[in-house]
Amino acid sequence: MSRKLIPERLTIARESKGLTKTETAKRVNLTMIGYCRYEYGDRNPSLQTLEVIAKTLDTSVDFLTGESDDMSPDTISISKEDEPELFELVNVLKDSDTIKLNRLISYYKKLK
Repeated sequence: MSRKLIPERLTIARESKGLTKTETAKRVNLTMIGYCRYEYGDRNPSLQTLEVIAKTLDTSVDFLTGESDDMSPDTISISKEDEPELFELVNVLKDSDTIKLNRLISYYKKLK
């Protein structure tokens, strides 16, 4: 199933980040013309390109395709280089047992 980008959603997401079309094109590794074709509705990006755009604009593919009105991202990337401690914590927890994970989640909820 092909997911169709809603050009207006792309514009909203880009503007909410305070980015120009040129800056966005560079960040998603597209030419300015290539990016503008998506924003003007002349072309529909592949799912892989949609995912890169969504990640770059801190939103979700679902928002860009109109399947959700929630602009918040549905994935988070953690760089080992930029966030080494957080990266290690997540790396340890992904293989952790359920009891440890539930204790950590419970602790987190108390902090909120």
